Amino acid sequence: MTAHAPGFPEDEVRARARNGTSEIFPPAESYGREMFGAENLVDDLDQARLVPPVFMPERLGKLIDLGREPTHDDVDLSTVVGGFSSPLPLFLSAFGSTKLGSAELGIAASTQAGRLGIPMVIGENVVPVHGYRSAGSPVLNRIDAYLSTVDATSGGVVVQQSTEDADSEVWNLVYTSPSSAPLLASGRLAFELKIGQGAKPGLGGMTVLGRESAGGLGGQFGLHNVFGADDKVLRCATPGTYTEEIVRQQVRFMRNNFPRAKVWVKLHPGRDVAQAAATAWAAGADAVTVDGAEGGTGWAPLALLRHVGLPLAECLRRIGPPAGCLLVTGRMWEGSRVVRGLALGATAAGLGRAALLAVSEDAESGLVRLAESLALETRLLISALGKYRPAALCADDLWWPRTPHTLAAQPVPVDGLV
Repeated sequence: MTAHAPGFPEDEVRARARNGTSEIFPPAESYGREMFGAENLVDDLDQARLVPPVFMPERLGKLIDLGREPTHDDVDLSTVVGGFSSPLPLFLSAFGSTKLGSAELGIAASTQAGRLGIPMVIGENVVPVHGYRSAGSPVLNRIDAYLSTVDATSGGVVVQQSTEDADSEVWNLVYTSPSSAPLLASGRLAFELKIGQGAKPGLGGMTVLGRESAGGLGGQFGLHNVFGADDKVLRCATPGTYTEEIVRQQVRFMRNNFPRAKVWVKLHPGRDVAQAAATAWAAGADAVTVDGAEGGTGWAPLALLRHVGLPLAECLRRIGPPAGCLLVTGRMWEGSRVVRGLALGATAAGLGRAALLAVSEDAESGLVRLAESLALETRLLISALGKYRPAALCADDLWWPRTPHTLAAQPVPVDGLV
């Protein structure tokens, strides 16, 4: 029997009929070897154009201060990122318990992030899966690698905690660890409450494990045989349950129990992202990270990667002028995207997939070179806009084409002018 209908995905239907539930995920054998994220998402952030003005009073002010014409080298990119001093408006995004993030590439990325002096986030579920004090502990190894290269005044380490991490008391372990003492002494440790991520809005983390290695995790995670194979199982973490009051209480708990650590909150790209961000800031969060639907490096069902969550640009539109430090992640790989995010209110941009690709290309200096490229592009673009600090950027620096996705962002005509 053959079904002929324009646009009907006959091959995908046949694959589901043949292989069942395994077809709703990327190929199981690619887990831990490839990175995943929304590939074909229409993201307005890439459609916006940066638009320098003709008249530049800030450039005149800089000229007067310097006694010469300013250049892009005069752009100061130093930024306070979630309470940490950073020479760039960048940070290293979270890598979780996957092979990509917790082994050699994670160590290489940590070492290079320290060299750069930018903050680094250690992702969820690392301790429940790999242990904390065991030989080769990813958390301790990444902290030690970072501290081996960072100077005494810049950067910082941020440790995420999910529901399963809370059961393992990850924050308590890190807060009392001798490895964290230098960070606490210098005020460069933060804990991040993970409410969600762009790749799986509303769901917890997912990994593919061998049946033997999964045996010891059944008490902490859900294990599901969805691949039609005896040697692989799907491990699912719980996403956690949040309301405004739960977020307020959780931030208060973090403040009271870990007074020497900064507090970060990570949000998925939900429709009420503005309300969630405002709640976190009002409760005292030092930073709120918004992960656009195009973000993520890890395993996720194909339907979520393709069809769930708001693009980053829409998240930023809904939040509007932020009431605190707003950090953004999602396909940040070149300077114009970073600058557009900053113009929409972000303080800094996180490098996730781009960072992993960079360190896989060159474990010694790939991330450093990527960051240097971003820094040069960012200086050139900010200077072209007649400004000399990331914080000086604003929504007026962007123009949006008139498409169904961006009409809401257009200025309202006044007296026939736009």
